[in-house]
Order: sequence, then structure tokens, then C-alpha cells
Amino acid sequence: MPQLLDLAQVKRRYLAYLKVEKALSANTAEAYADDVEKLTRYLSSAGIGADSATHADLEQFVCTLHDLGIQPRSQARIISGVKSFYKFLKLEGYIATNPTRLLQAPHLGRHLPDVLTVQEIDAMIACIDMSKPEGRRNRAIIETLYGCGLRVSELVGLKLSQVYASEEYIVVEGKGNKQRAVPISAVALEEIALYVEQVRSHQVVKRGSEDILFLNRRGAMLTRVMVFYIIKQLAELAGVRKTVSPHTLRHSFATHLLEGGANLRAIQQMLGHESIATTEIYVHIDRTRLRQEILDHHPRNRRS
Repeated sequence: MPQLLDLAQVKRRYLAYLKVEKALSANTAEAYADDVEKLTRYLSSAGIGADSATHADLEQFVCTLHDLGIQPRSQARIISGVKSFYKFLKLEGYIATNPTRLLQAPHLGRHLPDVLTVQEIDAMIACIDMSKPEGRRNRAIIETLYGCGLRVSELVGLKLSQVYASEEYIVVEGKGNKQRAVPISAVALEEIALYVEQVRSHQVVKRGSEDILFLNRRGAMLTRVMVFYIIKQLAELAGVRKTVSPHTLRHSFATHLLEGGANLRAIQQMLGHESIATTEIYVHIDRTRLRQEILDHHPRNRRS
């Protein structure tokens, strides 16, 4: 949908509103304006006008903040800026209803993300329409996300030259452009090989994407939003009632490794976490599950 607002003009008026009417400091006003810039860039990439965005569109924007690795406290600040912007749009008559009214900021306590079971992941894969060329690609995407625990940004940037099939590992570029080697399963390698042979090798590749592994139908690199949409749609088709995003497969990868007895330091290296403290959330998830198992199955906890 084309943008109906003159965004540049609206942003200038919004900045003036923050400084004059809300009496915010210059730094705070600029931070709020930057939050709006993040939102409008996201909406523009999805073909959505800022004045036509729905609550669901904004929820998806919030999910992408999480997938980009933005911390909950920073997410909460960005959401506050987005709410302020839409309050301004409503006040000035640009929109009839405020889509952020029910938009929730993340809890700032320790967040335990949803984790998929192997059966749920298999069910998502089974829902892929293999009669379409993108079906082969999407199958390889899920196996790579789950099999390697990649961030969505690492997946879309993964290069053909970074897949070392005979050695069974890939090289990914994580945060801060830091590279790390990650083992890859034989299953994921097979799906990648089938995708390259049956689909990618027949595509006309756009300039600049010659070495990119996963391409869209136009031969260009996939966007993070597109991968989010693919995963969310498959979860819905499979009847998975959890909040599912590409990051959910990363969480599931780490949790299943820990449950299988993997060393926490090894998981830290595979995930590319700077600090072991970040990885330790999976220990907490594991203990929480153990506690729930006791509550559900111990005879002293059963209720008639």
C-alpha cells in the first residue's frame, strides 16, 4: 500500500511537538524521532503506510526488534516512542484510531521464550508445499535455523562460499561482523544441496547476491521480515499455538542441546554469545521445565 502521509513533513511536526508541547529535552526528542525512523523503515520494507498500519503490523515490528537481538529494556523504550508517535497522529487527525492502544512492551524481568518440540518442528516442515520452488528453499531454511541455531540476520546473510559441506560446518557473520564456525547436520546439508541443485542454480541472480545462499523469487537476498513471515505461516498451518519466530528455532536448538547433555560453553560458542550469562537463560529454562514435570506428575502435586 502506498504511503499516504508526507512522512518527512509529519516527522518534522512531530519533533517540534515533542520539544515544544511535551517539553522534552533535545536528546530525548531525538531518541523518540529515531524510534519512529526505525518503525517507518520497517513498515516501508513491508509495503505498509504508517497511517494504515494495524495493531498486528506493529506487533510484528516488535517481534523483529526481538529477532534483531535488541534487549527488552531498549525494546520497551522504542515501543514507548512508537506509542507517542501514534498518539500524535491521532491528536493531529492523521488517523482515526490509535493502533498502539493495546500494544504491550516486553516485561523487563527474565524472559523465558517459547521452545518448540521436535514434533512441532517436524509438523511445520510437513506443512511446506513442496510443489512450489520456494518449498525446497523453505525446508532448507528451517533445517538450517534449527540445526545451527542461527540468528535470522545470520541466515539471510549466509553465503554459498561459507558452507563447507565435506567438513560439515558453516561460517556465519554474527554481531559486530564477528565470524564463527558452526557445525551443521547432514540433514540440513542435504536440504541445502537439493535446494541449490533444483532451485537456486536455475535462478537469475541479481547483482550483489551472487554468493548469497537463500534467495527470493527475484534472485535477491531474502529480508528478515520475509523469513519471519515464512516461519509464522508454517507454525499456523501446523497448528502450533506458541509465539513462533525465527528466534524460536534458535531457542529450541539451544534448549534441545542442553537437554541432550551438551556443555554450556559449547552452546555459547555455537550461538555466538559474548557472555556465558546470556547462554545461562537456557539452564533456567531447563530447571523450569523440570519443576513443571514435578508439579504435573508427582503424586503429592496431583489434584483430583
